Amino acid sequence: MPPHRTPEQNLLDELLAKTASGDQAAFAELYRLTSPRLYGVCVRMLRERGEAEEVLQEAWITVWHRASTFDRTKASAGTWLGTLFRNKAIDRLRQRREQLLDDPELMNHLEDEDPNPADGAEQTQEYLRLRECLDQLQPQQRRAIREAFFSGVTYNELAARCQVPLGTMKSWIRRSLLQLRTCLDL
Repeated sequence: MPPHRTPEQNLLDELLAKTASGDQAAFAELYRLTSPRLYGVCVRMLRERGEAEEVLQEAWITVWHRASTFDRTKASAGTWLGTLFRNKAIDRLRQRREQLLDDPELMNHLEDEDPNPADGAEQTQEYLRLRECLDQLQPQQRRAIREAFFSGVTYNELAARCQVPLGTMKSWIRRSLLQLRTCLDL
């Protein structure tokens, strides 16, 4: 066990280990001790209480099913839980972004017809040029570029979604970036 663990950290480690063996009382106590803090993480990331509550519930189900993967020699229970809950919140944020990218009608409603000065600064020649160059890409490559660079989706996730090998996805991205660079340099 790593040194310098507090009594609270040791207790959480023990509760998570007992949860892994199906101890419902240990799981309930782990929930009681950590849920408020983990809920706070979800609320800060998602900024919507209802959605944070959903993610919290999903994450606790995952804890129950995956507690056996916890290894106290690698991390404390608090770190393991925090990482799991943070990743669940990130997944939810990505789902949100995907819905926006997949719904052109929704994207059109998000554009402000009367931009303020800060919004106007974004409408520079470079921004307009980038949009023109993106529009010149094949639809599948354009979507891959947008998701990879504006939504934080990994190449592995993109390859799985598009049902192509990882190498193919990397080639699409590389060729698309070269095409964008050429277009922007004109």
